[in-house]
Amino acid sequence: MFKTPCSRLTGVWKYIPRDGLVGVSVQPKLIANAFRCHLSARSLIQLCRKNQAEWITFQHLCFLKRQYVKSSNDLCQRARPKQERVTSVLAEQDDLVDGQVQQIPAVKPESSTVVAPCDPQDIQNEPEAARAARLEARQWKELRVEYSDLPGIYARLSKLKLTALVVTTAAAGFAMAPVAFDPVTFMMASVGTGLSSCTANSINQYFEVPFDSNMNRTKNRPLVRGQISPLHAVSFALACGIPGLTLLTLGVNPLTGFLGALTIFLYTCCYTPLKRLSITNTWVGAVVGAIPPVMGWTAATGSLDPGALLLGGFLFSWQFPHFNALSWNLREDYSRGGYRMMSVTHPALCKRVALRHSVGLIGLSALGPALDVTTWTFPLVSLPINLYISYLAFRFYRHGDRQNARKLFFCSLWHLPMLLLLALTCKKRRVTQDEAAVAPSMASLAL
Repeated sequence: MFKTPCSRLTGVWKYIPRDGLVGVSVQPKLIANAFRCHLSARSLIQLCRKNQAEWITFQHLCFLKRQYVKSSNDLCQRARPKQERVTSVLAEQDDLVDGQVQQIPAVKPESSTVVAPCDPQDIQNEPEAARAARLEARQWKELRVEYSDLPGIYARLSKLKLTALVVTTAAAGFAMAPVAFDPVTFMMASVGTGLSSCTANSINQYFEVPFDSNMNRTKNRPLVRGQISPLHAVSFALACGIPGLTLLTLGVNPLTGFLGALTIFLYTCCYTPLKRLSITNTWVGAVVGAIPPVMGWTAATGSLDPGALLLGGFLFSWQFPHFNALSWNLREDYSRGGYRMMSVTHPALCKRVALRHSVGLIGLSALGPALDVTTWTFPLVSLPINLYISYLAFRFYRHGDRQNARKLFFCSLWHLPMLLLLALTCKKRRVTQDEAAVAPSMASLAL
């Protein structure tokens, strides 16, 4: 409200019959200034009637207390709203470092991306050939792919790194089997497992094209970019799957071929659609990842023994700290793609499951000598790496930030090869029938 000298009049007028109209408690100076105050009030009212946009009310004052005020050259003041936070809702707690929020700096556009406006006169005077070339360049064209680019496209379509990991775990299962090493069977089992993995990954990308296009991690896949057609991708999957399953069934044994077909079915028909329906997709994916070492064991022995299940248990438990840590830093991508991952819908459960299965690797390592697969030195030599990944999983569980998730993920990359290598070095040596027959005769000769 405006305060004028008239507001200083604090006197009270009373009517007394004996003495007439008498001023009570009124100072002489205020009586002299009363007329001038009346004139100033009238001029103020006229000023406000002329410029109503410059009124300052009590609501304006309260608004200015809450906002940042930016002064201008004129008499009025305009409020500047507070700057919105740049960080997203999912990364709100992860970007807190020492109590401060790290804001993403504004990206300045490059000078090369700015397109100069076309002059109408230049367009009118443009030659016919140049105009035709310019219009043709603006038309939609199918992406041309050379034959020399196909190997790289097939490698991305089959997820070559993931396929290499699958073949490695299958080879470890074959090497851990308590039988003599057969190189021919080993090669057929490795090739068949690799071809089955290429089939599963190709069909997976075929189904997820509209969802992969919304994710930064998968938007450059061959089917999303249109480098090959969907029919081409399905043909490549069949060209890999039919020979692969044939090798596993006829070249190795029917049990291994059945496990290979089961892997393709679970990955394409169960895990892929469940990614958009329920968080149980993580457990189904862990079962799919646990089958390759079992396939290696059955390729060598032809039977499903407790040792094969132990190796499958290693892969099953290892995948939870590995994938949960990976998906934690990709939560925004999975959310844009419409995937229901634990890191997106159940972040607390994601951290608990990673810690639970990291500690479970210690117990599984202790089962090695109990199941007569490894010697008693294996739980001891594998204890340091199992304790380290459990420690990183505990830090990820306590803090749940991007840095600890990244450390846990990179630790899982070398933890699995090291664990399988230690199990192979501590493999329990089997006594063959010839050695068992020779042993009593050597003992009798010694006596």
